Amino acid sequence: MGAAYGLYSHIRANRFRSGVLVAGLFILVYLLVFAFVLAFNGFAIGDEPLDYILAASVEQFIYLLPWATLATLVWTFIGYSFHQRMIDASTGAKDVTRDEEPRLYNLLENLCISRGIPMPKLQIIETDVLNAYASGMSEKQYKVAVTRGLVDTLNDAELEAVLAHELTHIRNGDVRLMVVAVIIAGVVTFAGELAFRGFFRGGTSGTRWSSSGSSSGGGKKGGGAIAVVIALVIIAVAWFLSLVIRFALSRSREYLADAGAVELTKNPDAMIGALRKIEGKSEMPSVPSGIMEMCIENQKNSVADLFSTHPSVQRRVEKLVAVAGGHDRAAETTSPSA
Repeated sequence: MGAAYGLYSHIRANRFRSGVLVAGLFILVYLLVFAFVLAFNGFAIGDEPLDYILAASVEQFIYLLPWATLATLVWTFIGYSFHQRMIDASTGAKDVTRDEEPRLYNLLENLCISRGIPMPKLQIIETDVLNAYASGMSEKQYKVAVTRGLVDTLNDAELEAVLAHELTHIRNGDVRLMVVAVIIAGVVTFAGELAFRGFFRGGTSGTRWSSSGSSSGGGKKGGGAIAVVIALVIIAVAWFLSLVIRFALSRSREYLADAGAVELTKNPDAMIGALRKIEGKSEMPSVPSGIMEMCIENQKNSVADLFSTHPSVQRRVEKLVAVAGGHDRAAETTSPSA
């Protein structure tokens, strides 16, 4: 499998690709702004030819571009400043000390000391669900949260592997990048919702078109209806691509984090055992999907692999077995030859 800390070229390549994907999310925001302007003009000047509506929309979009950038940056700043409070409120995670959780605290501290990694804050989520995640945007903000169910179910070696997995996410810059991606994707979702609401309101109270494209008010054939259709298509594509980008960001990082856990603990079997115990018991229904994407396992995956935020546990285990020399005890005990 290769250790995540050792394969610096892989980590750099992964960070570069992820940076490109995040830049793509900013571009999607601009696409939505243009779509909104185009739809507005489709309603407002729908009697004009399509090329005139498109030219007017481009001119207005260029004027709005700095404001769209500013609004996106403000949204990002708000997310940067308050994301931890929102995550804690959504999951119910609470900070714990060594006195409160000595076993968990000592495992995390020993891992950090062994690699010279700054100690993140430790949190517990009081639920029987088996899951964990890392959060934060800077060294002072980093936290590792685990559920009570995980602590009670996993043995020390398996729990250590999960903590090592989350530390790898922090070390590789995954945590910061995922928070930024979720924030920016939130802009896309929010802008898309506003645009659709504007379309429907405009369609019910404003200009209407006949099937021939004529305005019911002016009797002249214009390009307004086509402009609105184009805008709707742009919004749908932008929303779809924002989902694909977010899911790709999550999915591409889990293998490296598993590899980092193996290098830190020197125990691939512990990582495999932890994943097998977590499998099918990780869902937190009340937690938003954006936060679940940060977890070690996300059951809120779509059926289609394209929309899965994480590789399946089966694939992750197979990778650990094939490359890291681990043993899948669950498969061995259920095989015909066992």
